[in-house]
Order: sequence, then C-alpha cells, then structure tokens
Amino acid sequence: MFSVYVLRSVSTNKLYVGQTENLPRRLSEHQAGLAGFTRGRGPWEVIHVEEYETRSDAMKRERTLKSGQGRETLKNMLNGRA
Repeated sequence: MFSVYVLRSVSTNKLYVGQTENLPRRLSEHQAGLAGFTRGRGPWEVIHVEEYETRSDAMKRERTLKSGQGRETLKNMLNGRA
C-alpha cells in the first residue's frame, strides 16, 4: 500500500503533502530534518492520510492535493466541510 499524507508544522502552521510506501519511516525522516522542504520547520503532526493500491494512484492524488483546486479541497476537508 502507498500512503498520501498531509503534515502540519507545529511551529509555522505550514502544510506539507507527500506520498510514500513506508509511512512510519518517512515521518521519522521529516521529524529528524532529513527531508528538504520540511527541514527546519518542524515538529510535524500528521493531519490526514489516504491509502492507495499503486504508487501511480498515490502520485496522482499527491499532485491533485498540491494543485490550487486540491489545496482548496484539502482546506475544506480539514475544516470538516468535505
């Protein structure tokens, strides 16, 4: 299974969307400052996770959530309106 996840920085309130096959390992990398965008902006909390059968499906969803319309959808989901 592949996970699409959304993190929120506790210190800056920024969101990060990513996808991985090994969510616990990837979250550890984010917390340890080993991932580019998230380095120096933590600590991070997981606020949303979706599971997909294939990497291709997960990557499509990740791209959607990173788009303008996807950001709006994500905002509505997190505010309980979707």
